[in-house]
Amino acid sequence: MSRGLRQTAFTRLLDRSGPVLLDGGLATQLEAQGCDIKGDLWSAGLLRSDPDAIVAAHRAYIDAGAQCIATASYQASQEGFAALGLSAEEADSLMLFSVELAQRARDAAGSDAAIAASMGPYGAMLNDGSEYSGNYAVSADVLRKFHRTRLQLFDASGVDVLGFETIPSLCETEVLAELLQNCSTPAWVSFSCRDNRCISDGTPLAEIAKLFSGHPTVLALGINCTAPLYMPPLLRELRQAAPDKHGMAYPNSGETYNADDGSWSGTVTPLDYSDAAQEWVVAGAKIVGGCCRVGPDHIRAMASVLGQQAG
Repeated sequence: MSRGLRQTAFTRLLDRSGPVLLDGGLATQLEAQGCDIKGDLWSAGLLRSDPDAIVAAHRAYIDAGAQCIATASYQASQEGFAALGLSAEEADSLMLFSVELAQRARDAAGSDAAIAASMGPYGAMLNDGSEYSGNYAVSADVLRKFHRTRLQLFDASGVDVLGFETIPSLCETEVLAELLQNCSTPAWVSFSCRDNRCISDGTPLAEIAKLFSGHPTVLALGINCTAPLYMPPLLRELRQAAPDKHGMAYPNSGETYNADDGSWSGTVTPLDYSDAAQEWVVAGAKIVGGCCRVGPDHIRAMASVLGQQAG
């Protein structure tokens, strides 16, 4: 670990034997609670309209056994809030509020769960589907400016880990590898993948992972928002290319999203998902959890199968 890197609840989890259990899809649980998250800011819109719902969703995952929960900030940014007429200062306050809400849930549960500052890719702010392709048609300088603002904010917020999620492109990855060099908070970077070998823009995952071999602040590399069946080969690619980093896997449920009507088809039971999680651990995942369509029941089943204790 880098000399300047803070020891946090996340680093202490990594020091323990056995896997670390993340939460599931925050939006999935919020929708299950009856929340409307169809706006451009997705779950982050509730930071203004219904913060108590966010606390309840975090609490549901902690009660299910999650040892690390992600803030409701994946789609939050100064640019995104500016579209609603908010100033940069107001946007920053809301992003920091997402940390406070996670802390409230943890404290109410009497838990020592780690808190991850969730940061999505540039395409998440655009809300045009490009987060799943990486085809932004912007320069590295634009990406650097976008990510630097949130990164500096959350690095000073006291969170336990900086979590960059669903990263789809080589260019964006290179920007993040550079920006994360001098952070004091440990970090993970997780990628969305198109198949069992490449991230969403077609770059081989092994090539991506090598960018972080020996990186001073990024402690884990993972795959999220990707079909579960691709996890074992992708994890092996990660572990071979960057053996000094912990592997992580938090895919979606394996269901199929129908863009025409916004519905999902196919079912994956919590037991199916927890059985698959054991395969991810064998393939090299230290950190496991879920993404879209993975709820507290899935996490509870994983906690039971992986021998974790709730809270």
